[in-house]
Amino acid sequence: MGDTLSAPRLARSRKLPPRAAPVAFAFFMSAIMAFLMCCVIVGVNTGIDAGYPARVLGSYALAMPVAFVCVLMVRPVVARLVGVVCRLPG
Repeated sequence: MGDTLSAPRLARSRKLPPRAAPVAFAFFMSAIMAFLMCCVIVGVNTGIDAGYPARVLGSYALAMPVAFVCVLMVRPVVARLVGVVCRLPG
């Protein structure tokens, strides 16, 4: 009887710990931005035709890991710049 978890508790148990937030942020930010940039750049450079989705995915396969590493590297610099120009709570 005590083996089953309620739905909210099960959802909480599947979440990453707070210390993983910077990496999760970098992953989602780089995934979204790399995909959007690939869509635009491939469309501008090669046009939009039947092969467009394949070309976007091909360029995304390279762009996503590069973007992820870049976001991880520049995140501390960006956080400091935000602190310089914004009044932060606390």
